[in-house]
Amino acid sequence: MALINCDFFSETLKISTSMSVILPQETHNQIGLQGACDNKSTPVLYLLHGLSDDNTAWIRRTSIERYAAKFGFAVIMPNVHRSFYLNMEHGGAYWDFINEELPELVNNFFNLSSEQDDTFIAGLSMGGYGAFKSAFISPEKFAACASLSGSMDVANRTKSIMDIEECTNIFGSKDKKTYDLFTIIKDLKDSQKKIPQIFQCCGTEDFLYDDNIKMKEFLTQLRIPFTYQEEQGEHTWDYWDKKIVDVLRWMRKIHKYNGDNNE
Repeated sequence: MALINCDFFSETLKISTSMSVILPQETHNQIGLQGACDNKSTPVLYLLHGLSDDNTAWIRRTSIERYAAKFGFAVIMPNVHRSFYLNMEHGGAYWDFINEELPELVNNFFNLSSEQDDTFIAGLSMGGYGAFKSAFISPEKFAACASLSGSMDVANRTKSIMDIEECTNIFGSKDKKTYDLFTIIKDLKDSQKKIPQIFQCCGTEDFLYDDNIKMKEFLTQLRIPFTYQEEQGEHTWDYWDKKIVDVLRWMRKIHKYNGDNNE
């Protein structure tokens, strides 16, 4: 695999920023990469970090590079600081950056596919929220989304993990409906648009477990198909390092079903 730290200027954020990128490299010693050097046929995973992390966290705390090699994914890990993947009231326009500018830059820099069937998004904690929000607001862009220990009930949860000033800087006077996942999902269901495939998991000892159960019950109530997994685990990298393998395996099966025949 090729591991790239890409520093670049964002016109949306109006600052220099970074993303970490894993690209498949076809070699005789790497497993599962036959044909993977054809970038336009490679599945692309946008992998989002949590509240206290940055674009390097997945690289430093898990074996994501080795897992991406096994399943043949290109992995894009952007830096959004503590923005909750929103256009902040006082700060950067991170929603526009992640959902508009970043995919164009990725396509230009690395010649990767931007087709829906090849594009996936996942994240942990704050990043799980960001992954679901992106997929449910722009369902035409993603084949599937995954949340690992996601912050599912942002409207009620952020006050317990952030001070008032930080909440104000991020959310300000925004209408709750614009960032509440439950409202966004209900609106998508009512629109009758095709919903990306969904993977949700959370450890039973995680402080966000109750929020994830609330989301599980909500999806069930709306009769939206999804894959759900729970097992013993806390809000830790030990849990996420294990579960991201399940996510990649699940996404690879979807990609193959959508027409990829690579082993």
